[in-house]
Amino acid sequence: MLEIHKVRENKEEIIQALQKRHFPKAAQVIEELISSDENRRQQQVRLDEAKASLNVQSKNIGIFKAQKKEAEAQSAIEATADLKVKIKTLEQQMREAEDAMQNLLYFIPNTPHAQVPQGRTSEDNEIAYTHGALPQLNDHALPHWELIQKLDIIDFEMGNKVTGAGFPFYKGKGARLQRALIAFFLDQAQEAGYLEVIPPLLINTDSGIGTGQLPDKEGQMYHMTVDNYYLIPTAEVPITNMFRDVILNEDDFPIKRVGYTPCFRREAGSWGADVRGLNRLHQFDKVEIVQIAHPDKSYEALEGMKAHVQSLLEKLELPYRILKLCGGDMGFTSAFTYDLEVFSAAQKRWLEVSSVSNFETYQANRLKLRYKVKDQKQKPLAHTLNGSALALPRIVAALLENNQQDNGTWIKIPEVLQPYTRFDKID
Repeated sequence: MLEIHKVRENKEEIIQALQKRHFPKAAQVIEELISSDENRRQQQVRLDEAKASLNVQSKNIGIFKAQKKEAEAQSAIEATADLKVKIKTLEQQMREAEDAMQNLLYFIPNTPHAQVPQGRTSEDNEIAYTHGALPQLNDHALPHWELIQKLDIIDFEMGNKVTGAGFPFYKGKGARLQRALIAFFLDQAQEAGYLEVIPPLLINTDSGIGTGQLPDKEGQMYHMTVDNYYLIPTAEVPITNMFRDVILNEDDFPIKRVGYTPCFRREAGSWGADVRGLNRLHQFDKVEIVQIAHPDKSYEALEGMKAHVQSLLEKLELPYRILKLCGGDMGFTSAFTYDLEVFSAAQKRWLEVSSVSNFETYQANRLKLRYKVKDQKQKPLAHTLNGSALALPRIVAALLENNQQDNGTWIKIPEVLQPYTRFDKID
């Protein structure tokens, strides 16, 4: 979340940045936040004054009793009793003022970096780079949802029977392809210096708040109401929360973690090809990379993470492009995001397979993730970053569609995956 002292000190810049996001009533919300903070600070002054008065009266009791001034001592005793009641009331008012300010902060998105393009929707995103020739398939090329049925490698009907729509069964070479991609992505991340972790698939409320999924995106996650746990929407959440309430040393940077998990998202899709087959699922597999970086180095880290994802796509021989997301299309917590998309030849469109984002201090402020600066008392907030490296469903869709042979009778497996799959084709 935003740092309140920076909002006070840079009010107009914050308002302009939020307007770049097309955040509704940005000026009004920031004025309300500043007013709420002023109320909190005034309550703090009153509380501090009452506590100081209580200390004075408590000392007076002992002084008056030592001087055998019983009337004055009794008056001081009565004053301390009144002050204790007043302090209790002021503490409650202080908590209410803090909660009011905190709730406002929770629902204000991150401010975009200066290099974020202007724009309102995905149509306004800026194409930063394109790699690879687009595959040319014949008129009989099949979309992946027909290929998987023809080759009998993924079963949507069985998933619908056992669970519901968006929960497919992978089987045979389809299951082995999934496992191969996961192992390949993890191995590549480890070679790039990321430490592998296997995190829990359930998180508590504090973790959801820490990375920004709660409270404003609660409806997008599956909620275990009895235990008040949430199924993770991405491994970013538990991995980043490993560093909640942690104070690092400067020489700890950069911290690099990678994890594979299933991901669970309740988000409902529209009808049509955009969400057909593997294009959008409620449960899917993903390898996630996370970095905790020094603020001076976080954009260098972001470029390194983007380059890592590019290398994966190039090794898989998939044509891709990189987008700089505009202010109106960025995620709630992001300060800057690259989307990487692969071209799906049979669908004749680009499919997003990775988002790589720098959150700057936004998540760190929620997480209370700070670091020590040598010879200084100040403990600044760290920067957090994460990226998909990679999400499997649309990668599999593009691999199947782009590599189909002989009118979809078999699929050629990219050479880099063959040591993992132990087969060179799906037929």
